[in-house]
Amino acid sequence: MECLMGTWKLTDSVGFDEYMKELCVPFPTRKAAAMVKPNVIICKNGEKYCLKTESTFKSTEIDFKLGEEFEETTADSRKTKTIITCENGVLVQHQKWDGKETTIRRELKDGKLIVTCIMGDVKCVRTYEKV
Repeated sequence: MECLMGTWKLTDSVGFDEYMKELCVPFPTRKAAAMVKPNVIICKNGEKYCLKTESTFKSTEIDFKLGEEFEETTADSRKTKTIITCENGVLVQHQKWDGKETTIRRELKDGKLIVTCIMGDVKCVRTYEKV
């Protein structure tokens, strides 16, 4: 988990629009979100971790304890039951809402933060470099 801490800037994104479609994100929001290059900040604050996503379009912040379910309001305004775990150095975020679910995996590969978003058969890979 410690290796994921820090500030990361988006450098590449593959399949993000398809993933947002699967989440039922409206077209105007998808187009705006696809144009921004957010920073992701992962830090620890006492016993909790903090995951911030900052961009000119929208910023979000969640505080969580590993393995404990919490309520999350996502950047696209979904109200989810979320649990985040650390499995073999991979931060795994699992969101459930309205009978649907998605998984977001964050892992370090070759010094880059690789974020893989999966919903059903749709997969998006976003690559971040440390700032």
